[in-house]
Amino acid sequence: MSEAARKLDYETIWGGEEELSVLTFNLNGETFAIEAIVVQEILDLLPETHVPGSKSFVSSVINFRGKVIPLADIRLAFGMDATETTIDSRIVVIELDLDDEATLIGLRTDKVNEVTTLPKLASEPPPSVGMRWRADYINCLVKRGGEFIIVPNLHAIFSSKRDRTGAAQVPN
Repeated sequence: MSEAARKLDYETIWGGEEELSVLTFNLNGETFAIEAIVVQEILDLLPETHVPGSKSFVSSVINFRGKVIPLADIRLAFGMDATETTIDSRIVVIELDLDDEATLIGLRTDKVNEVTTLPKLASEPPPSVGMRWRADYINCLVKRGGEFIIVPNLHAIFSSKRDRTGAAQVPN
């Protein structure tokens, strides 16, 4: 991703505001934050159904209020190892506009922390070198206390890529 495109993603998430309301959660010891406005519900773990032939990080579906929705483990998109669920594991149901369609997606998390605000002044775009993850999968990093909070670019992670049959493909 070009530096200009990364800067555009960074500016878009803030939308001219000085603070961003987010839900923070943990994945493999890292703290992530997603915009609170996209969060529909936080659920205890639910029975999931594996979908044969699906991509590794969206390999199952769950029943959410009578709708079948994909269950994603975005740690796999970031190249992290999958982990066992614990008593703190939760599913965060989000709604994203993908290909001009409101799409519900469940995100598997290790632990949900809090709803909070992050200041734009403490944020910066991801560095173009030295990152262990794809820079286009990260909107920004926000320094809080002695740690960095990662704000993922969910649209980049879940953007549809069409295969020859026209079926939506999600990155590995």
